[in-house]
Amino acid sequence: MTRNEFVATGCNSILRKANREKRKANMSEPQRNLTADHLEVVDGRQREAIEGWIPDLATEAELRDALEKAFDYRGDVTITRKDGSRVEGYIFDRRSGPTLDDSVVRLILQNSAEKISIAYSNIAALAFSGRDTAAGKSWEAWVRKYWEKKAAGETHIALEPERLD
Repeated sequence: MTRNEFVATGCNSILRKANREKRKANMSEPQRNLTADHLEVVDGRQREAIEGWIPDLATEAELRDALEKAFDYRGDVTITRKDGSRVEGYIFDRRSGPTLDDSVVRLILQNSAEKISIAYSNIAALAFSGRDTAAGKSWEAWVRKYWEKKAAGETHIALEPERLD
């Protein structure tokens, strides 16, 4: 190694160490002591079991809250309009405005590719009528099934996704 290579290597390691110290100084106290393994096992968001739920929509706040939950839901919902007509489908979008008239929910109708919009002010009732297609489908559930099959002596284990029907 030449003198120039030695100096360059020494300077690079000093710079790397200074950069590490600078990044560490910018971290909050809890971050400084976390390893990659600690970061990998962060608790996930808990989902409510709302399949089959029919919320009360007595107030504007209750309606808005129920529609937010419907947007996060991975199954179909049934909306009863104030004129008595019912539509069933998957909520793929919602636009919340300052008033119920300015707010809309957008659905893909069941057994169709048709998309419709319904104003919040036109909604009389809401029901979480469809099956939550992602319930119980966490990574942990998949790994647990894998190890159960392996412990039972199965070979060539392939965990296939459930049919959505």
